[in-house]
Amino acid sequence: MLKIIVLIPLVLSLLWFGYLKSNGYTLGQGKQGFTYILVVSLVIAGFYTLMLYLTH
Repeated sequence: MLKIIVLIPLVLSLLWFGYLKSNGYTLGQGKQGFTYILVVSLVIAGFYTLMLYLTH
């Protein structure tokens, strides 16, 4: 379970980083995308944590 929670933001960040580099953008220009990835990952992690406690 912990692997999934850790891998989701890592994979999404790597994909976003690859997109930025392939289209010639800087990391500063893509900072908002990294923020969105962090927020979505925290929501997913919170959901998984809630489901773990509710079904355990």
